[in-house]
This record gives sequence, structure tokens and C-alpha cells, in this order.
Amino acid sequence: MSSKTAMLALCAALASAPLARAEEFKHERIPIRVIVVTAFEIGNDTGDTPGEFQNWVEQLPLPEVMPFPQGYHSLRYNPDKQVLGIVAGEGPARMASSITALANDRRFDVSHAYWLLAGIAGIDPNVASVASAVWAPQVVDGDLGYEIDAREIPSDWTTGYVPFGRTSPYQPPTPPVATDSGTNAFTLNAGLVEWAYQLSSSSVQLADDENLQQLRARYTGFPNAQRPPAIQKGAVLAAGTFWIGALLNTWAENWVDYWTSGQGVFTTTAEEDAAYMQALTFLSQVQTVDLQRVMVLRGGSDYSVPPPGQTAAQLLASEVDATGFSGFVESLNSTYAAGSVVVNELSGNWRWYRDHVPSAQP
Repeated sequence: MSSKTAMLALCAALASAPLARAEEFKHERIPIRVIVVTAFEIGNDTGDTPGEFQNWVEQLPLPEVMPFPQGYHSLRYNPDKQVLGIVAGEGPARMASSITALANDRRFDVSHAYWLLAGIAGIDPNVASVASAVWAPQVVDGDLGYEIDAREIPSDWTTGYVPFGRTSPYQPPTPPVATDSGTNAFTLNAGLVEWAYQLSSSSVQLADDENLQQLRARYTGFPNAQRPPAIQKGAVLAAGTFWIGALLNTWAENWVDYWTSGQGVFTTTAEEDAAYMQALTFLSQVQTVDLQRVMVLRGGSDYSVPPPGQTAAQLLASEVDATGFSGFVESLNSTYAAGSVVVNELSGNWRWYRDHVPSAQP
């Protein structure tokens, strides 16, 4: 063999090695049926004050700990159910980074996985009551846009928030939801959302307690806020800024209505959901994940508007950390109760759901 021929053979072998290794990894990967996504945990995963992750770890359960050095927190896994749990970290940056890192982790095959973001949220007292569990048909980004301080806005403006590409609040026509400036709204698979809502609402009665009853009683003039907790559907507004108060709540209602062309009803407010959806959207473009298998479930841990007789600043002062939220523990329990029914159904009947995304009509 000539030196030139030998060199060409060596180059061909080296070039094929990564491909062979990729095939080897593909066959070795752990198949994942459902990924449960949470944002935070308080202390340990088990046995102490719970965060968004603890109910899933203890009750689903998720017994196996897997290192996740490229992310925020160790993963948890149930090998029998093939369900994987992640604490992505609070805020849009950590959520998007963690989701991208997990989807590209070569240990796992997520090509058929269902994704469930399950966490707490503020809840609009005009629409629902605290500790309700809300499936989101739409996710709207509350960060993308222009802002003028409220003390400097024109007298005929109701808010200082202005959509990109427009010169006044809610100026028609609504711009395209996805532009070079970002994506202002995401629409989830309506059939899957409806299926998850129908399955959970027909199977689960959310718990009520004295704390929730006393809290609801303060919201005179808000009939929907005075109802017992329930499973329902409603859009989530995602913003990195923790906002609170009646004026910003009105902005949120109008902002969601604007960006969904009247199809979405603002119900919950959270931080990470737009980042979660953006990461999964990009990943779906290279067939790493299936965007039609993505869900968002939020449990109302606190009202986004103070009750009559309390100021927004007073409400904020009472909720400076997660455990101070008025319906914190109840919202964790509601989210798990509604979400676990869906997770167990998908995992338990995987022979069908692997290749058939469930769908229902409203």
C-alpha cells in the first residue's frame, strides 16, 4: 500500500469513527416517555419544605438521582415509568439553557418524549381562584416590547408597554408573533391541551382547606376568585420581572388578548414559560423534540391582585419568597394532582402514546 493510499484509509477511518460512535450512543440511550420540568426546589428533593419538584420525587416517584453538571440541579428518574424530572432553575435564562442542555444530553432518547412544565404561578382573580390548576393553550411573552415609565407616558395611554414595531399600546394591526426581535406568543397543541384538561378534570377533585377559604373570602367583588380551586384552561403570561397589582394585571389581560388576537384569556403569570417554549421550538426544528407533545400546567400559588383594602406594595411585602405565597403548598398539591394523572396515563399506556399523540375536542 502506498503512503498516499494508507493516509486516505486512515482519514476515512477517523471520519467514520464519530458516526459509528453516534450510532452506538443512539442504541445505548435511555428512552424517555415523559419529562417533568420544574423551576425550583427548596433544600433537599425529599423530606423537608417542598418546592415544585418534591411531590414528583416522593409521590410519582422519581427515585434515581442522575448527575446533570451542564445544568442547575441533579435529574431524577423512574426507570419503570421511564419518566425523567428536571429542576431547570428559576427565570428565563436558566430555563432555556437547561432545556437545551437536557434535550442534547446523549444519555437520553427524547425523540418521542412528552414535556410537561409543572409549576406554581400568580393567578388572575378575575378568572380563577388560588390553588386552581391551569392548562395553558397559549404562552405569551411579557418581556418583549418597548417600555416608557408610567410617570412619563401620554395622558391617554393606559400603560407604558408598547409592542415592538408599534408606537402606542395595543396599536393595530398586531405584528407577527415571531420576528427578528423574538417570539411574543406560542400556541400549544390544542388537541393535546384539551385531552390533558379533560382527563385531569374528570379524574381529580382538587383539595380545599380553611386557609384557601379564608383567603377567598377576602376577595369580595371577584366572584371567580371566591370559587373553590378547580382544573381549567387559560393562557399564561411569562415575564422575568415579578410584577403585581391591579394596573399591571389589566396590562397582562390586554397584552395576552392583543398577542393572541382575542383567542387567549390571561389566567396565570409566571417567569419561565416563554423561554421553555422557545427552546423547545428551536429543538423541534432539528427534530430533537416533538413540539406537538409539549404541555404547560400552572398552579395558582397567589393572586396577582391584592384583595380590597390591601395595596400592591403590602401584598408584595407578604410574599417576598415562595413560601410566603398565600396558597403555596396547596398550589403544589394541585399541580401534582392534575399533572400526575396525565403523566401516569402517558407512561402506563406507552405502547399507544409512543406513536399517537392524544387529542380531544372541547
